[in-house]
Amino acid sequence: MSTPAPLTLNQRIRGDIEARILSGEWPPGYRVPNEHALMAQYGCSRMTVNKVLSALAETGLIQRRRRAGSFVARPHPHMEQVALEIPDIPVEVASRGHRYGFELLERKCRKPARALPQEVEVAGGHTVLSLRSLHLADGRPFALEERVINPVAVPEALGMDFSCTVPGSWLLQHVPWTRAQHRISAINADATQAQRLQVATGTACLVIDRQTWRGEAAITYVRQVFLGEAYDLIARFSPGGR
Repeated sequence: MSTPAPLTLNQRIRGDIEARILSGEWPPGYRVPNEHALMAQYGCSRMTVNKVLSALAETGLIQRRRRAGSFVARPHPHMEQVALEIPDIPVEVASRGHRYGFELLERKCRKPARALPQEVEVAGGHTVLSLRSLHLADGRPFALEERVINPVAVPEALGMDFSCTVPGSWLLQHVPWTRAQHRISAINADATQAQRLQVATGTACLVIDRQTWRGEAAITYVRQVFLGEAYDLIARFSPGGR
């Protein structure tokens, strides 16, 4: 198993600030510590701090005002409200009383598929980290997953050994997101999908396509194919909710 690449100081400072903003510890309008305070806290140069704050401003998490400082941004008016939580499949399988398993089928860096605009957006003009995997429950196929990750937005992913770490779980635990979009559909499994899921060709499956962003930067796009008889999709709403 390969050892994950250590975070750079730039990544650590950015991650700390993002965590405080996304957890609500620093609410909209909160004044971010100034450059000199951050330099003292992390023992780094002004250039390092400036690069971090500029990157956060580009993602829309903070606003920089000349002579006034940096402030946590107000929610963007076009930001979607997520109606469905992003599930952690190992947790979901275990909660049903089953033994979870995982197989990494393929890992490579490649150009995005031009036929998939979601991949093109994740790539942002670069390559993507592409991961194909199989989720198991009690040793039997539970879901197929095809995922691409933006290695520019999430450089730590390049150092991860995803044959031992479930990509979705790792992203949920280590990479904060500000916006997500789900698309739910149904398909009949083709020959390749049926072989990997160990079912007959044409078996009904539920498909979830999901994209997540951090500010304006796309983090990941994933397509998960679940056996129709093995997955329930539940959305909870409250009166007056959008």
